[in-house]
Amino acid sequence: MRRFTFAMLALSVLPMLCAIARPAAAQYTSSSAYGTSGVQAPSLSGQAIPSAIPAGEMALPQVNVPASAANQFERNPVLSIPSEFVRQWSPAYAVAPENLISEKYLRSMDNTARKITLKEAIYIAINNNPALKASELDPIAATESVRGANAAFDPDLTAQGDIEKSVAPVTSPFQTTNSLGFDQKFYDWNFGVNKVSALTNGTFGITFDNNRTYTNSTFSGVNPLYQPTLEASLVQPLLRNFGWGFATLNVRLSESAQRTSQWNYGVALNQFVERIGNDYWAVVGAVENLQVAESALKFNADLVRINRISVNVGTLAPIDLQEAQSAAATAEANVYAAEAALKSSRAQLRQDVMLNPAGTFLPENIEPADSPNPNVEISDSEETALERMVEYSPQLGGLRESIRTALLQVKFQQNQILPQLNVGTQFGVTAVTGSTPCIGVFGSSPNANCTAPGSTLLPPNGIRLPFGGTYGDALNKMLNAQFYNYAAVLTFEMPLDNAAAKAALAQARVSYEQARLTYRATLSQSVTAIEAALANLQADVKRVQATKEAVFFAEKSLRDEQVRFRVGMATTHDLLQFQSELVTAQGNEVSTDIDLENARLALWYAEGTLLKTFNIDFQVQDPRETPWYARF
Repeated sequence: MRRFTFAMLALSVLPMLCAIARPAAAQYTSSSAYGTSGVQAPSLSGQAIPSAIPAGEMALPQVNVPASAANQFERNPVLSIPSEFVRQWSPAYAVAPENLISEKYLRSMDNTARKITLKEAIYIAINNNPALKASELDPIAATESVRGANAAFDPDLTAQGDIEKSVAPVTSPFQTTNSLGFDQKFYDWNFGVNKVSALTNGTFGITFDNNRTYTNSTFSGVNPLYQPTLEASLVQPLLRNFGWGFATLNVRLSESAQRTSQWNYGVALNQFVERIGNDYWAVVGAVENLQVAESALKFNADLVRINRISVNVGTLAPIDLQEAQSAAATAEANVYAAEAALKSSRAQLRQDVMLNPAGTFLPENIEPADSPNPNVEISDSEETALERMVEYSPQLGGLRESIRTALLQVKFQQNQILPQLNVGTQFGVTAVTGSTPCIGVFGSSPNANCTAPGSTLLPPNGIRLPFGGTYGDALNKMLNAQFYNYAAVLTFEMPLDNAAAKAALAQARVSYEQARLTYRATLSQSVTAIEAALANLQADVKRVQATKEAVFFAEKSLRDEQVRFRVGMATTHDLLQFQSELVTAQGNEVSTDIDLENARLALWYAEGTLLKTFNIDFQVQDPRETPWYARF
């Protein structure tokens, strides 16, 4: 925006006065790092031009958070076992890189400044700002909650192997033969798998137990003994915890919470983009305010010099010089305040954008390349703005998702008031094999199928148990299902008053009503924000035109007053009053231009179209994942 400079009053003074005048000492030396002739980027004032910005920082930011974004935080559950095993026995501990910052690094800073547009600043800030990156992790963490909910259907595999032996003293002469100890040794190798059904919410289990027993007992008919057992069981709810899609209800709740987290990230992203825009235009406004303040100081310094000449030649009263000196001191104070405001606004923009290709502690300064453009028209009507707000506002989208979450909670609690009625079934097969000795019998027996060991007490004939064989024979016999067991169980449970379930259902319904009312209240507030943003935008458009006219007439009045001052028809006080009015008009023009840019940002933010305006495509991603074990 063009800023008007003031005519040198020295041109209106007689050449004779200039010839006899002593040169005046400089009364002001700007402390601005950007010079007194207007703000200029350090990189453009003698410093080396910084290197090119890395392409990744200038690229269109990818703000969507797909479910795959959580993969970077996961580790292979099998391949990571060796490294985790080694790590748990290591005495070392991890130290965060932020705890290793050196004093040298704290003193590093990038003194260059780079001219970039507002869109470029937004892109770089989204890619670099750590606070926004932290907000982006919320949907990723919520994605893991969805996977955790699906884990309820992950088959649970168990395995157990053990060896147990006992040696006890013999307490009967018939317990063992030729031994003082009663020996027993057991081998177990058992396996099992349990699975919750994603269709019926029933729990299905299979167990495969294997036992081998050895003993030196005389009374053991099968020794060693192999006894495998295979059992299948099912526990199925029929009322509570049962229904169409009820098994995956917690998964849907987690998915809804994850979508809400994405909407919340969208709100944070919109707020961040608006903040970057406000920071950017704050720097532009501070630059132009400094220009106005330095121009005013230049005017007052020239007036002090000219009045001093006039006082020295006796054509002006000393009070006029004092008044000019007072105005110059005030203008100098205003310059210092404008410099401080510029430095503060630059620091805020620099830290928010975080443009740091050199990797220093303090990143590069940002020099705005865009100027306020009051000619850009926004023709949004209240009707179209409200339609866009309902369609695009991430805050409203998140609240609508919260209502869906509350409805799912009501559905869950409605199911929980039903009685607990479960049916359980079990079926198993077993077999026994091993070494079966010939057991003598008294008297003659037509069933004798073996010869008993020689003994004077036992007849020569005996019988052998039909369980002889190896472990493989036991498995074959088990598959024949000759020896089996089964069970069917029906269980019923219900508290007499069911107070806990009814209270939980009432709370869920209250939460649902709260979600609906909160949405209505936020919708009402959003309508107010749209109307206020439109009103501010329309007012700022008119203010821009009015302040331009005010500056034009203030400049014209000052020029006319300078003419009157040259011919002695106006005093220094009159001239300073007109100059003060011009400075005020110029300051109002700067403020109005910046307010107009911020009003546009505020309207886009209220509509929810701020990201689309800068070509940033934010879409809520579907967090639904169906692992193979969650399909049945």
